[in-house]
Amino acid sequence: MTDVSDGVLHTLFRSDQGGHEQVVLCQDRASGLKAVIAIHSTALGPALGGTRFYPYASEEEAVADALNLARGMSYKNAMAGLDHGGGKAVIIGDPERIKTEELLLAYGRFVASLGGRYVTACDVGTYVADMDVVARECRWTTGRSPENGGAGDSSVLTSYGVYQGMRAAAQHLWGDPSLRDRKVGVAGVGKVGHHLVEHLRAEGAEVVITDVREDAVRRILDRHPEGGVSAVADTEALIRTEGLDVYAPCALGGALNDDTVPVLTAKVVCGAANNQLAHPGVEKDLADRGILYAPDYVVNAGGVIQVADELHGFDFDRCKAKASKIFDTTLAIFARAKEDGIPPAAAADRIAEQRMAEARPLR
Repeated sequence: MTDVSDGVLHTLFRSDQGGHEQVVLCQDRASGLKAVIAIHSTALGPALGGTRFYPYASEEEAVADALNLARGMSYKNAMAGLDHGGGKAVIIGDPERIKTEELLLAYGRFVASLGGRYVTACDVGTYVADMDVVARECRWTTGRSPENGGAGDSSVLTSYGVYQGMRAAAQHLWGDPSLRDRKVGVAGVGKVGHHLVEHLRAEGAEVVITDVREDAVRRILDRHPEGGVSAVADTEALIRTEGLDVYAPCALGGALNDDTVPVLTAKVVCGAANNQLAHPGVEKDLADRGILYAPDYVVNAGGVIQVADELHGFDFDRCKAKASKIFDTTLAIFARAKEDGIPPAAAADRIAEQRMAEARPLR
């Protein structure tokens, strides 16, 4: 990993998107491990963020992704009220081909060498079983199985937090947090999305779903033979659904872009997907259309709240109580946005940056 371009170095040292405290390039030839650990900030406490295992096209792309993801975690953790900064790690390669116990153990040793400045967890390409292996070499590992002292699947509280954010949006826009009789479109009904559907149906919302996997859609429809849930062919059809009150992107990032925003029928966007805004300026496009956007990294923070709690001895009720506060946090963001005359995404950034600026760096 010697060819890191000036573009990446510019991001790290000289751009507004940089400001990272530390970037570690890791290599273990015996296992084939090539990894990047990026620590954006420890102002609020040890950096916390998952490990992404992905076949990047280049080492440069991997470093850039780690930098971007680590920065995002600083904002997410700050808005979640956690005593953690932001960090992220990426392992370069196809996990279906090169992931081995030896590689994960080597990775664990690199994380351990940071002495607690970075706490890792699951992300794309890594799972609870992988974190159990990493934890054999590194005490600063979360997202482990309950059998190994962890919290297990974090999608339960991720979906609960999104639900709370959605209720806050309803309170702000319609003066009532209830979603009863509201029509909510959920794009992606996988690990997080299917739990979100259950929350919505329990409150009496009408739900319209779509997913690229037919079996995922069928599972939801089979669970609700009484009605109240319907399906459409794809996301293009979903965002154009007549009478849609809320749109919940719960699949891939970039769902809000120059093509989708102009045709959205919903008055609220609140979903679990990361990085929903395809590029800067989309948040203004939403505001100009009168669409209320609940910032993704605020409402989907239930998962990181859950894994952070592992460090203190996991307690589900304690975590759920913290995730419930996403309702109040989201309302505060909407109020700040109105007061400052800016979109909610910009208001969330300001609040997170203020919390980090007022904190003392970790020593």
